[in-house]
Amino acid sequence: MADPFLYNTGERSHYGCLGHEVQIEHIKAYVCRPSFFTEKAVIVIHDIFGWLFPDIRYIVDLIAGHGYITICPDFFKGTDPWKTTDHWADFADWMKDHDPMKVDKEADVVLKYLKEQCDAKKIGIVGFSWGGMAVHHLMLKNPQLTAGVSLYGIIRDSEERYNLLNPTFFVFGEKDHTISYDQITLLEEKLKQYCKVAYKIKVYPGQVHGFAQLKPEDMKPADKPYIEEARKDMIDWIKMFI
Repeated sequence: MADPFLYNTGERSHYGCLGHEVQIEHIKAYVCRPSFFTEKAVIVIHDIFGWLFPDIRYIVDLIAGHGYITICPDFFKGTDPWKTTDHWADFADWMKDHDPMKVDKEADVVLKYLKEQCDAKKIGIVGFSWGGMAVHHLMLKNPQLTAGVSLYGIIRDSEERYNLLNPTFFVFGEKDHTISYDQITLLEEKLKQYCKVAYKIKVYPGQVHGFAQLKPEDMKPADKPYIEEARKDMIDWIKMFI
């Protein structure tokens, strides 16, 4: 299988996290809070590189900076994430043990924590790649999530994938060779036909899989405007509903 990340995922600049780690029942999580009290929260679902990857912690801190209690749980529940040294020929087998459509129990645990321990009243969700697929799934199944953003990750093999429960924003890169333009077009056509809530689909020119979670110092200059635009769009979507 081809490597879905065209960036070198093994090279990342150091990142000093602003948040802290917590234990929630059987799940570890990284949490960052704004400097003031809020009843608004966002769950971030990591990609295949897991909850410890610097990029995803940067995104958690970024969203928290906009006034949200932001949390990234370890949806792999202590098992190994995909590593940059792993062989892509083994990816299909790895995915069988890391199914993004089997995250409901962990999502419920985190929702309970946010409501009971953090006093959250409105909760959104954002996910990248593997996490984007999980967000798509959860926005079909869990009405507790007020709004969602799925970045370059969609469910492809279910006729129920268009019945979103709450507003959802789908972000794609034009040059993402893991998601074809035909798949994006089909998603848009079917959502127009079946979806009864607000949704948005946007494709960012020239961008590959994984583009929107890079830290500023890891961006290529030509990509920076599109990465910043995608992040602004993500935050604007969250603010519109949460």
